[in-house]
Amino acid sequence: MQELHDAPLAPLTTFRLGGPATRLITATTDAEVVAAVREADDAGTPLLIIGGGSNLVIGDKGFEGTALRIATGGFDLSGTALELAAGETWTDAVARTVEAGLAGIECLAGIPGSAGATPIQNVGAYGQEVSSTITEVVAYDRTTRETLTLTNAECAFSYRHSRFKEHPERYVVLRVRFALEDADGLSAPLKYAETARALGVEPGDRVPAATARRTVLELRAGKGMVLDPADHDTWSAGSFFTNPILDDAQLAAFLARVSERLGPDVAPPAFPAGDGRTKTSAAWLIDRAGFTKGYGAGPARISTKHTLALTNRGDATTEDLLALAREVVAGVREAFGITLVNEPVTVGVSL
Repeated sequence: MQELHDAPLAPLTTFRLGGPATRLITATTDAEVVAAVREADDAGTPLLIIGGGSNLVIGDKGFEGTALRIATGGFDLSGTALELAAGETWTDAVARTVEAGLAGIECLAGIPGSAGATPIQNVGAYGQEVSSTITEVVAYDRTTRETLTLTNAECAFSYRHSRFKEHPERYVVLRVRFALEDADGLSAPLKYAETARALGVEPGDRVPAATARRTVLELRAGKGMVLDPADHDTWSAGSFFTNPILDDAQLAAFLARVSERLGPDVAPPAFPAGDGRTKTSAAWLIDRAGFTKGYGAGPARISTKHTLALTNRGDATTEDLLALAREVVAGVREAFGITLVNEPVTVGVSL
């Protein structure tokens, strides 16, 4: 294990924001991860787990405790069964499964971060979620001090949520196992209309998995959602807010506000979300509340490519970012009566 003191954390995040950690440990094996967690827990030291840093907003004062960067490696593909170490770079792993001719995660290409973070958020995009292919997650349980193997059902996946996110201080993901599909090099059936349109096919069709992956990368890049150090639109955490899910009463109130503000002929995006609930678009809400692409005059602004991404234009602080986020939340609430929820994890700060 590598150990540093008063270590900068900003370079370990895609926002490139945040102050230093009292101590930074980099672990390259599961045993080192568990040992570092146990040491911190035994000493009562605050612990921050860092993977790819693509979903973290760290306060300007940094983190007073031990930051543990999980840098474990491991890509084990046996037939259609895949096991990834938590520290594996997610987008590289997706590329390797597509090269192997397998389907199931090809539309999750280009998502920054590490494999270990994917079950926590139940990462999803372009019609796929990891919960549809994850079979098991191996995690260290800080309460029982044991390493557990949890089945898909035990992970309690839902939209951008899981058992791990529900109990963020309890579990440390070590390995993630997937069941992929051998469809003779074809993708899984396409579920996302934008992807299907870009490919000139219908939802439900299959295309070569490599073509689906390439198309998703192009779509993401057009929205500033593929990391590029030279492009400040990608100095972000991707989608900063989750799409709101509304019950019947909330939906009725929302539609009334839309009609009042934008006119009776305007229909906001609405998608079934199960249990009689409806999901709407955070990006649509932000845009229609007046926060358009490129909004902001300071060093933290909305992306010029996508209204759902808040970005660091190069010299922002975390407080700059949070001020923009709070402005957007307040504006959407005032316009439509919906309170947006941040998707990234905040460390030492809150909205």
